[in-house]
Amino acid sequence: MAVVVAASRIRHPLDARTLARLAVRHAGEGPGSVVGFGLSNDERRGVTEEFAAAFAIARRGGLALVPHAGELLGPTAVETTLESIRPDRIGHGVRSVEDPRVLELVAESGVALEVCPASNVALGVYPDARDVPLRTIVSAGIPVALGADDPMLFGSRLTDQYAMARRDLAFDDAGLAELARSSIRASRAPAPVRDQVLRRIEDWLADGAAP
Repeated sequence: MAVVVAASRIRHPLDARTLARLAVRHAGEGPGSVVGFGLSNDERRGVTEEFAAAFAIARRGGLALVPHAGELLGPTAVETTLESIRPDRIGHGVRSVEDPRVLELVAESGVALEVCPASNVALGVYPDARDVPLRTIVSAGIPVALGADDPMLFGSRLTDQYAMARRDLAFDDAGLAELARSSIRASRAPAPVRDQVLRRIEDWLADGAAP
């Protein structure tokens, strides 16, 4: 288990710098260490560019940059985040599909999108899980880290996201396995853990998968 420290958009950007310094101080690869720095809360609040200095601190400290963007706001928010923060992964980012140019920018950047179908539906971004543009994102060649966002808030854990991908978006065993691989590759798990989990995904697929 590892930690991502996240600044809040509704707090002053100077608070984010303080948190970034604290996160870097506790960075590492051991259990309980900090591996990433994020930006959360209502993305309609705050100015993304004003948090760039905090992310620069985190970048210099070797942390993964994992801000949220592009769920409650549209593709412009994703583009702004790419330009001002230069993230490794974006929480959500699903609204990038609304502008082909921005979707292409995400694909060219190599940034992974952390897609959380249950969260998107619960917050009214999409009326139904079948409307979540996961297939469009995957087809654009964008790495996807399938996530549960906040299980305590939305009542849906990670395995539920895979079930939704199968049931509502017609991902077959091979498609689910690739989502799992992509999720692991986009993580900051230590290399031995990544290798072990990737082998288990291949074993699952070779054994005929499971319900």
